[in-house]
Amino acid sequence: MEQSAAAIWKQDKVPVIYRQGNGPLLVRLPYSANNREWLRSDNLRKPLWIKQYSGCWQIPNNWFNDLAHRMLQKFPRLYVIQPHRVMEKCAPACWNATGLDCQCSCMGKNHGSQQALGRWWIVSETCALKWRGRELACQLIERASAKA
Repeated sequence: MEQSAAAIWKQDKVPVIYRQGNGPLLVRLPYSANNREWLRSDNLRKPLWIKQYSGCWQIPNNWFNDLAHRMLQKFPRLYVIQPHRVMEKCAPACWNATGLDCQCSCMGKNHGSQQALGRWWIVSETCALKWRGRELACQLIERASAKA
């Protein structure tokens, strides 16, 4: 069952890192009295507690890799929520098709339409690309030993 980003963010069992793009990271951890010290580790800057957003820590973006590795040492799994842009692949060959067989990412939406809906960048007769708006991707990362 796939959960929404909001549901993942609000749960309190699995730690979550929310990457906002270029901005600071927002982090939710299961409660522990020493979360601030643990997050800080040997960094000079102190994590900032943000009461809104269901209570979370704000830390610099460049802490991401180190923090993710340390989280997987301490917890069996963690969620990473981050924005991404979905790329759709289709082609004039699909738009001009007469049969029912469609094997591109439009899942038949543009098949045989004689034209593609929306703005497409045509690379060749067999490849056209369109970028959709930003969406949130939620990834569950598990410690190698936790998968077994």
